[in-house]
Amino acid sequence: MVEFALILTPLMMILLGIMQIALVLHAYVSIENAAREGAREATIYLYDRTKTKLQNDEGRANAARNGILASMGVLSRTAPQFAGTGSWTASGSTYTSGDVRITYSLPTGVTESDPRTGQYVRVQATYHLDLIIPFIAAMLPHDASNRMTLTGDVTMVVN
Repeated sequence: MVEFALILTPLMMILLGIMQIALVLHAYVSIENAAREGAREATIYLYDRTKTKLQNDEGRANAARNGILASMGVLSRTAPQFAGTGSWTASGSTYTSGDVRITYSLPTGVTESDPRTGQYVRVQATYHLDLIIPFIAAMLPHDASNRMTLTGDVTMVVN
């Protein structure tokens, strides 16, 4: 009984640590896959010639955000873990809405065009994972709210 009592505490710490790391890895893989799906949605967005470039960029950004939200699996889609709704803020070729950021870049040899065909679209999705095991959370990077920031970052070519 004494030996069991001595072994139980370190054993429980190891088991809880494994559980917390598994939750972190699950969230990381999920948000990376969601960003990939968002980038895919952005690349296949059909340019509407009846709309302006800005309206098409916002439409592409909405398609990317919808792809991200649909692909998050069991991750929370609401604040404070993920702020994925709201209007888009444009700054140059970067569009930001909460924890979603979409950036366009022009590769060498591709000319600027309204449909953005051939350009790179970079989709970033940031997730704020709650760390639930306090002594493990102390060893992992986290913010003041005891949340670990995980970012999915994918770049693809617009078709």
